[in-house]
Amino acid sequence: MLYRLREAGFSTRVYEAGGDVGGVWYWNRYPGARCDSESIYYNFTFSDELLQEWTWSQRYPEQPEILRYLRFVADKFKLRQDIQFNTRVAAAHYDEKANRWKIQLDDGTIAYAKYFITAVGCLSAANIPKFEGIDSFKGEWYHTGHWPHEKVNFAGKRVGVIGTGSSGVQSIPVIAEEAEHLTVFQRTPQYSSPAKNHPYDPEFIRKTKENYNEIRQQMRNSRVGIPLMRNEQSALDAPHEERLQKYEEVWNEGGFWKLAATYGDLTTNEAANETLSDFLRSKIRKVVKDPKVAEKLMPDYFYFTKRPIIDTNYYETFNRDNVTLVDVKEAPIERITPTGLKTAEKEYELDAIVFATGFDAMTGPLFKIDIRGKNGLGLKEKWAEGARLKTYLGMSTAGFPNFFMITGPESPSVISNMPVSIEQHVEWISDCIHYLHKNNLETIEARTEAEEAWSKHCKEVAEATLYSKTDSWYTGANIEGKPQGFLIYLGGVGTYREICSEVAAKGYEGFTLEPSSN
Repeated sequence: MLYRLREAGFSTRVYEAGGDVGGVWYWNRYPGARCDSESIYYNFTFSDELLQEWTWSQRYPEQPEILRYLRFVADKFKLRQDIQFNTRVAAAHYDEKANRWKIQLDDGTIAYAKYFITAVGCLSAANIPKFEGIDSFKGEWYHTGHWPHEKVNFAGKRVGVIGTGSSGVQSIPVIAEEAEHLTVFQRTPQYSSPAKNHPYDPEFIRKTKENYNEIRQQMRNSRVGIPLMRNEQSALDAPHEERLQKYEEVWNEGGFWKLAATYGDLTTNEAANETLSDFLRSKIRKVVKDPKVAEKLMPDYFYFTKRPIIDTNYYETFNRDNVTLVDVKEAPIERITPTGLKTAEKEYELDAIVFATGFDAMTGPLFKIDIRGKNGLGLKEKWAEGARLKTYLGMSTAGFPNFFMITGPESPSVISNMPVSIEQHVEWISDCIHYLHKNNLETIEARTEAEEAWSKHCKEVAEATLYSKTDSWYTGANIEGKPQGFLIYLGGVGTYREICSEVAAKGYEGFTLEPSSN
């Protein structure tokens, strides 16, 4: 966003809470942290020169390599000179008389801007459950989303990991290799498929770079931002043995995007979804030697309706002698003690605790800033009921002029390859600002009827799928007291791009544009 606006001649300033660029990859440094989109697709595509200059080392890169890439991008385009690091935006209030956003920083500094753009991400507000006694714990505790920059040493320690979402699944096998004993506290078992990670062959990289113009177009027009064709056949129409063979082939390839594409009705038909879910459960039974442990690891929800996970030796880890699985649905965590953790059944002595408890997703990062639009209306106040949250295209909301959200609620965001969705928003927003400037327009604001229609459409699309039938962080169910609603557009990345382009082509249909008075 900074690069695009600066190149267009606009005065632009970025405020960043971290000490460097990287966003989620700056903060998430936990053991085993890596991307679950293949690296050749998980990068910026706006610069052909950048695509040719950078080479990924492996299929699913680890956090240090992704951070090196983002630093490389910042250095190449000299972005740091316009970024103020170690700075949080405390508040952003719209001044109706001046048509400016008043930005208050955490040190009390005030800045004024014509346009206010949030690029806070969907997963940056860490969720640390309010366990009783956490302050009494005499050992060390960490959250996977705010990991120390220096290495954490678990050698010879009794470690507890709370949570088995993506960060838990990635970190548990690595911590288990180092710790004296690892106790995993699981609330909801997860479906996870093997990453089958491997170094890239130089010839593969050469061909990829040679054909990237075609790859880029496929990514932008696809359903999820990955150049992948979905088989539109119903899983129920395929013969049993043929279906199993297809699942087995895709399982052996690794990753989860291709699993999603094996049949056309896996996210809309319960019986079809069950064919794949049952296949995945059969894999857990084969890997985990203790039948009782295997049973605890069996998910009972529809696959894909929680964030799909890829792993390296996750289920195999539960065959280790130094790993214990605790089901906290059967025996809930009562409190953290000075020496460990107590469930309803037992007390566990621990030297270190890892909270792999995820994030207050989608709206959480936005609510950490006191954002107020016209008449002093707070964004948090407007969106007080999650299921009634309304945006227009997931980029704008009525009552908040000249305010844009990159990958905001009700856009494809987290159910897509994020860099593709980020770039599409960046290009649309920068083109919009250029249009306003060129046409001497002072403000742009979503109309109430436009956001109501868009939110209704998003809800209808979601309710036609199985996603809305499962409690997950997609719906806000992981945060106690948070109003629930499915806040992601499921119509597909390519379709969404077409809708946004059509809105712009029609003179920003659905928006009110006000001319400049001077």
